[in-house]
Amino acid sequence: MLNDSDYENEEFKLFLSVHTPALKGSNIPPIYWRSLHMKLANEVFDAGDVFGIMQVEEAEEEEENSEQEHGKKSNPVDEIVYKVIVTSESGLQVSDPTSVFLVDHAWTYRVESARQQLEQVPGLLGRMASLMGLDFHGEAPDPDTVDQVLEDMWKYNQTYHLSQGSAEEKVPVWYIMDEFGSQVQHSNQPTCCMAPFFYSPQQIAYTVLWPLQDLENGGEVTRDYAYGETNNFVRECRLLPWVASDLEGVGTHTPEPPNVYFEAIFAGNKETLPLAIEPCSVPEGKVLKVYTEMKQVKDNLTHPRFLLVETEEEADVLWMFNHFRDYRKLSEERPLVLLNQFPCEVVVTTKDCLASVSRRAHEGQAAPWIPMTFNLQTELPQFIKHYQQRKERGEDNHWICKPWNLARGLDTHITSNLNYIIRQRESTPKVVCKYLEDPVLFDREDIGLVKMDIRYMVLLRSASPLRLYAYDVFWLRFANKPFSLDTFDDYQKHFTVMNYAEGVVLKQVHYDEFIPMFEKQYPQYPWKEVEADIFTAFGELFQAATSQPAPHGIGAYPSSRAIYAIDLMLKWEKTEQGERIMRPQILEVNFSPDCERACKYHPQFYNHMFQTLFLDNAEDCPVTQIL
Repeated sequence: MLNDSDYENEEFKLFLSVHTPALKGSNIPPIYWRSLHMKLANEVFDAGDVFGIMQVEEAEEEEENSEQEHGKKSNPVDEIVYKVIVTSESGLQVSDPTSVFLVDHAWTYRVESARQQLEQVPGLLGRMASLMGLDFHGEAPDPDTVDQVLEDMWKYNQTYHLSQGSAEEKVPVWYIMDEFGSQVQHSNQPTCCMAPFFYSPQQIAYTVLWPLQDLENGGEVTRDYAYGETNNFVRECRLLPWVASDLEGVGTHTPEPPNVYFEAIFAGNKETLPLAIEPCSVPEGKVLKVYTEMKQVKDNLTHPRFLLVETEEEADVLWMFNHFRDYRKLSEERPLVLLNQFPCEVVVTTKDCLASVSRRAHEGQAAPWIPMTFNLQTELPQFIKHYQQRKERGEDNHWICKPWNLARGLDTHITSNLNYIIRQRESTPKVVCKYLEDPVLFDREDIGLVKMDIRYMVLLRSASPLRLYAYDVFWLRFANKPFSLDTFDDYQKHFTVMNYAEGVVLKQVHYDEFIPMFEKQYPQYPWKEVEADIFTAFGELFQAATSQPAPHGIGAYPSSRAIYAIDLMLKWEKTEQGERIMRPQILEVNFSPDCERACKYHPQFYNHMFQTLFLDNAEDCPVTQIL
């Protein structure tokens, strides 16, 4: 029978077996692990026994501001400022295994639900307003106070995301620590460290605080708001929500990244490059055996020249849903097997690479057919400088932050709040793109002028020589509310992907119905001319993407074929002569796209895809050759 000590040891071992990766990931020193486990298991919040919150006197604030000028600490001026100090008579020692503390979270949320929670959760708005020093004394949610909390919260927000679960569950979670944790101020030489920690048994996240140096009674608890950042320029950028800077010496030019950038992505993807092989042609009349795991293909591929088989080993064509990695092995062992993917196609199917590759098309400058885009991981200083210049010129400064490799609008944010954008860098890797403030709108009889986007399927038959087609059928998606440059957290006003939103109406307009409607609304812009500009943009993109060998571009593997879904919008732009023109703007290129609507309304869709890609029967299919 276990005694209390044995039981505690067993419980601690179990805790370590589950949480060691998280403990190491948060850099919590092992000396504190046992005490942390005890406090988590028993919900011990004893920070109040050791620390206190003190309002900074005016003289002290001036001293703080002086220290800020010398790069020590920073606090906003003209605000009531608090600091956290050690109140324990014995101080705080790094060597004491119990010198680890739990900090509770006052508000945990995902951004898309923040406004609704502030408006509906009793007491939340008042607590946040008080924590942020805002003047609010009412009971009913005040719209102005809600807006101010949403604006200011990026000075207080922290984030984490779950590594398991659905795509929706992996969207980053943001949280604001309680009144104690939120008053721990910044220092470039912090006395303590704070990190989020998810405790599995309770399914609750806390923040853990521990000392980096011994503190006497009255010593201040500070943390580094840009913890772990060693690049001075990037530190300066990340601290902008709290410390003003004009980023002197930083330019806005963003040339294409060096080859090592693409090589690192290639290594991270664990992809191998194929050996050189000779192209093969399909003999006339041969029936190709097709292996696929995709139900849409199984249900809709009915062309007599293709036969579905049960195993990869017997297939002539592999139509895979997941990313294929080992091209070398395939080229060595089965070079004649055709595959629906290209080596290193990630250079167009992730948003950071898409933006980078597009610069090849215009000699390092931003291509006109893609929104101005910055990589928040590698181009944060350039973005901030560009933002500041636009602000000085009085230009529209709304931006959209997108994860590199998520679709369906997940974890996507629209804002003109610079602090909001800077803090996005701390969650998942993102790009920030200029939000189209003057898009070409579609007049819905039932609603009015709404945003729309257009999805084309492009067929890449060969990378070298480049052979690219577009399916003549395209798909439209519409917002459900009239467009205006406000309420950016209103999904149905600013987004068009309604397929996956629960309880949301999906407006269906087929391409052949859309064209006459569009030309009636915009009689000076025949669709064929608009589409010609769209296809020109597609051609320039894939010329750029195939202009360099893998891993810096799409690999020219003769047995590869692929389809991609390209989502785009149209925006208004003026030429130097003052003529108003429609300019296509490529938003993203999707790998292994969802073709449910294509199959539902065009049952021959996959027959057309396979005929064009594998039988070179494009003339018998509704496709247009771009290159």
